[in-house]
Amino acid sequence: MTDIATTAGGSLAIRPDQTSWTPDQQAVLQQSGIDNDVTGAELSAFLHLCQRTLLDPFSRQIYLIGRWNGQQRRKVFTPQTSIDGYRVIAHRVIAEHGGALGYEDTLWCDKSGRWHDVWLSDEPPAAAKVVVVRNGQRFPAVARHSEYVQTKKDGTPTGMWVKMPATMTAKCAEALALRMAFPHDLAGVYTAEEMAQADNPAPAERHLRRVQPGETDLWSAAAEGDLSGGRDFINEATEAADADAVRAVWQQAKQAGAPAHVLNEVVAIGKAKAAAAEPAAEPAPADEVVDAEVLSPEDDYAAAVADLRAAADAVGLEDFEQGTEQALGMPLADAPADAIRSLAAQIRPAA
Repeated sequence: MTDIATTAGGSLAIRPDQTSWTPDQQAVLQQSGIDNDVTGAELSAFLHLCQRTLLDPFSRQIYLIGRWNGQQRRKVFTPQTSIDGYRVIAHRVIAEHGGALGYEDTLWCDKSGRWHDVWLSDEPPAAAKVVVVRNGQRFPAVARHSEYVQTKKDGTPTGMWVKMPATMTAKCAEALALRMAFPHDLAGVYTAEEMAQADNPAPAERHLRRVQPGETDLWSAAAEGDLSGGRDFINEATEAADADAVRAVWQQAKQAGAPAHVLNEVVAIGKAKAAAAEPAAEPAPADEVVDAEVLSPEDDYAAAVADLRAAADAVGLEDFEQGTEQALGMPLADAPADAIRSLAAQIRPAA
């Protein structure tokens, strides 16, 4: 593995005690595509990130990419590097602080849910899984192809996602796993492979009624709750030793701002582990009658959908089916009742 390149010398050298970009540095950054839409805060944060990661922006090891943000009505600049930059940082941290770094075999998943240790199909995989092992601790991450693939206006893949979909999906999974294994060193910077989907054409209008200036897009507000920093909390909960460990994962997911369907899935996994650990209950005597009102899963789901529909109607949201699918991250018919109720609770306070 080639070590990180030495930061550019002369007037472009970034000093450890530097608090702002010099005029010469700013001139080169502007030539690299950072225009006047960038804010002072974004430039300061980028300088701090370059100092912390020791990646050189003037050698294109790390760079700022501006993308239009509809909510902020301006370009928002995001630091990016390549998966090679991630690997360099990870190996440098291990070299400086000691320890061990390794990988388990990469796995790819087909559409039926079966995992393979090599991908031979001409069709793209449904997902890829990479496990980074740092000092004996496993950091597994799964990346779905549909969540990261870069597409054209007609929805077909573009660029390297056409030629090497399995490799690109695996790179995204590796980036997620490395960021979990090295949270301090990789926080705040994403790989180009992960961010390729950010350049996808915007979807068609979500609502039949346009959101007016100054009006909150409640479907978007309900959906944009995943601040989990790339962690696969569902996979972590699945591999947790017991219900107490799952509870800790749930707390971390909640603090990270994971969406409702993720939190609900973690809860379900915890309940399953708790039930598996409990001894089987003795059956009740045949002549004993327990009075209880039992709500069938179908009735429970129907009640949750009715609750969500009432909340949507109360705030005048249209295009109910498409809006709920985007907010839940899955078709309404596939969503659990708890996730549907959680979305309804997020929408209702605005009524």
